[in-house]
Amino acid sequence: MLLFVLLLNGCNSTTAAQSGAGGIWQAQMLGGIGAASGFSFNTQFTVNADGSLSISNFQFLTSGQCFPITEAPSGSMILTEQNNNSVTGTFSYTITANGNTLALTGTVTGSESGTNTQLLPGTTIFGTWTLTGAAPCTNAAGSFTMAQASTPG
Repeated sequence: MLLFVLLLNGCNSTTAAQSGAGGIWQAQMLGGIGAASGFSFNTQFTVNADGSLSISNFQFLTSGQCFPITEAPSGSMILTEQNNNSVTGTFSYTITANGNTLALTGTVTGSESGTNTQLLPGTTIFGTWTLTGAAPCTNAAGSFTMAQASTPG
């Protein structure tokens, strides 16, 4: 079982909460046109102590011609926990293939599940995405929402 690391800050009202959080997440993306639109995916990851993600699973639900084969995605999630178990933070996730790059950047809001620090029930990630690459998979952008579908292990 992964350890959850808490680092106290100077005023002791918030802590940086990272290591061990994660689970299975589903992303729904809006925006773009034609082949550069309608992306959605499931991913499973664990947040490392430095905020990087250990991604154990990734699957496009809709990918089309822009991502017929997917290289290993990468990302980060930096979380801060408030004394009331609410969680906020930043999120980034990048998927590359065929010379195309899909980059997501967002804000995490929600709560952790008390003693089980891997759980982030009701936590949502909202943000924007951009797609760069070869036509027709270029200069596209939009918004996305991610929600935790399940917890690790």
